[in-house]
Amino acid sequence: MAGGLGIAALLLLPLALWGTTAVKVGHTVMQSEFYQRDESKEQQDSEFMFDFDGDEILHVDHDYKETVWRLEEFGKFASFKAQGALQNMAIGKQNLEISIAHSNKSRATIVPPEVSVFPKYRVQLEEPNVLVCAVDRLWPPVLTVAWERNGQAVSDGIYRSVFYPREDNTYRLFSYLTFVPQRGDLYVCRVRHKEIPEEFQKEWEPKVPPAASETTQTVVCALGLAVGIVGIVVGTILIIKAMKMNNAHNHRGVL
Repeated sequence: MAGGLGIAALLLLPLALWGTTAVKVGHTVMQSEFYQRDESKEQQDSEFMFDFDGDEILHVDHDYKETVWRLEEFGKFASFKAQGALQNMAIGKQNLEISIAHSNKSRATIVPPEVSVFPKYRVQLEEPNVLVCAVDRLWPPVLTVAWERNGQAVSDGIYRSVFYPREDNTYRLFSYLTFVPQRGDLYVCRVRHKEIPEEFQKEWEPKVPPAASETTQTVVCALGLAVGIVGIVVGTILIIKAMKMNNAHNHRGVL
């Protein structure tokens, strides 16, 4: 097992951030935490989470000051006090202030996100499903995700994950939208990174075979009926021929 091994002091403009990294040896249990501040808007944000091989175990909700388990069952077999994480976040804030005071406020390298959209389950019209907007390889971990359906903003049925750390020190995030697929719908996931002017977006629409027209259905049914009748006729002819051949064989046997 390997855990969170390093502490890095990172400074951006206008965003300042302090966080941790990990080195992978076999399976990895990663403790990821950061504190960041947007100096232009005087906003701050922080995160503390545990990750096992890329899957979240828990994170601490800074606003409600409580531990949130990725699955409720995890909390039945283990415990984690949120107070320890909150203290770590406070230390991160202090470290950031020290870094700002002793730095020249140089800008860090910005990594634009990679965005993709896909359904969680096989798509069937009128069957409830979940659309996933995956935002990967971004740095720093600060962005907004918005959904649209047919050009209209969607606000209900949306769930967003925490930022998941990657081994290359970038982050990934997932936004989930519950929906019911309908023919002709167009969904758009819009991603805006705080440090990049342009917006990133991906479109998605249900990929299902076109509905057959009434005329097409009638033709298909007629063809099926015709094939069935031909089969019956051919079968009847073959049976009659077989019976005649059998009778002729029996007559020759008597002679």
